This record gives sequence, structure tokens and C-alpha cells, in this order.
Amino acid sequence: MHLHQTITALTLAGASLFALAPAQAEKLVLGNEGSYPPFSMVDPSGRLTGFEPDLAREMCKRMKADCEIVVMDFKALIPALLQKKLDAVVSQTKPLPERKEKVLFGRPVLFNPDSYVVPEAKNYTFTPEGLKGVRIGLQRGSAQAKYVTETFGNAVQIVFYDNPDQIRLDLANGRLDMSLGPKISWTNEFLSKPQGKGWKFAGGDLWTGGGEAGSSWIARKDSGELLNRMNATLETIIKDCTFTKLRKPYMEVELLPEEAACR
Repeated sequence: MHLHQTITALTLAGASLFALAPAQAEKLVLGNEGSYPPFSMVDPSGRLTGFEPDLAREMCKRMKADCEIVVMDFKALIPALLQKKLDAVVSQTKPLPERKEKVLFGRPVLFNPDSYVVPEAKNYTFTPEGLKGVRIGLQRGSAQAKYVTETFGNAVQIVFYDNPDQIRLDLANGRLDMSLGPKISWTNEFLSKPQGKGWKFAGGDLWTGGGEAGSSWIARKDSGELLNRMNATLETIIKDCTFTKLRKPYMEVELLPEEAACR
């Protein structure tokens, strides 16, 4: 065989081997807070569980993406996303105007209004005068913290926490007078449990996300194409009732109007 024939044969062999090699799966690093039951929590073995991680894993499977979900405090998620340490955030995020300036919001993954959690014996008036001196526990960097600060100013005493578990503990121990948070989470993790006996919702339903209803997953402004694919995939998961199937082990209440078709 002449030299150029040998080279041609080797080139063709290499090309056919390359054609047989599987295409590399897209790699994505997703951020989640991991301390927001029943939506996300880390089990005793260290595995991230909950509705949102399950939903994210199903989304990744359908997108044929190799996803790593990284757990960090909620307040650190957007900075990590902007620093390109994450490709997207799969923790429900409210569309505050200042957040919308920095990141892109996907289709809502749930509608979950906020309400105040107060002792059953108390009948507060939700004005600066009515809440004067009240100690209210709130998550650092949250939409609820922004709302309370803007609504009541210095009239209330805000105590900041890194996660809702710490707030619930201090409420039960009498170190706080109230909190403000999403009704689904607070029903599941506090009011329906023994430590929530003697507490109630008050002040009605509030949309603290800049007045916009719904919470979404987010991506960077330069990742519109990724977010479009995430949205399209979530639509298929909702439409074929997999969303509802994934939700049911964690909570009874429907999170989206589209779930009505899956009853």
C-alpha cells in the first residue's frame, strides 16, 4: 500500500471511530438552597431531595443534560449565577424588580402567596403603629425581608436568618413574635406540626414579589437560549402530569393552575 493510501485508510478509520463515539452530554451546574422543605432539603445521608430537585432532575433527563445540583444559602444563589459559577438556579425565586434587572425569569414553577404567621391569641393591625416593636424573623436576602422593610420601616424589629428552619425554631421557643413566609411551606413545616400549635396565618394573602404572582427558576441574561429550553421542557413535564406525580409525595396542594387537568 502506498503512503498516501495508508494515510487515507487511517483517516477514514479515525473518522468512522469518531462517528461511533457518543456525543458529549451538555453539562450544567444548577444552584438550589437545600433548606426549604418540602421543596428542597438535604436528607441524613447528604442527598439533596425535595420537589424542586426532583423536578430539576426530570428536566435534565429530558434535556439530555448532565446536571450537577449545588447547594448554597438562598442569598448566595444570584451572586453565584452572575459570577458564572452556576448555569441556572432551580430554587423558586420571586420576580422582584431589582432581580429582573440582573437575571432572566422562567415560567412560574408555582404560585404560593405569603402570609404572616402569628400567635392565635394575637390580633395585630398590619400598620407601622400596629406592629410597633414586634420582633419578626425573616430570611436574609428574601422578598419578604424587602417587603417588611419597605412597609414598616423601623417600627418593627427584623431578625435575619439564613434559613426558615432557624426562624421556626425561634418562633416555637418564643424568641420571635411573628414571621412572614409562603403559605405552602409554613403549613407543611410548622402550622400542621406539633410545634406550630397555637399559631395561625394573619394579614391575608400577599404577593411580595414586586406585586407579581408566581415564583420561577432563573438564568443569566446571556443564557436566554438555555432558559427557553428549560421552559419548553417544564411545559412538557406539566402537560403530561409528571409535575403532579413528582409533587404528590411532598404535598397535597396543587402548585399551578395547569395541574387541574391532572386530577
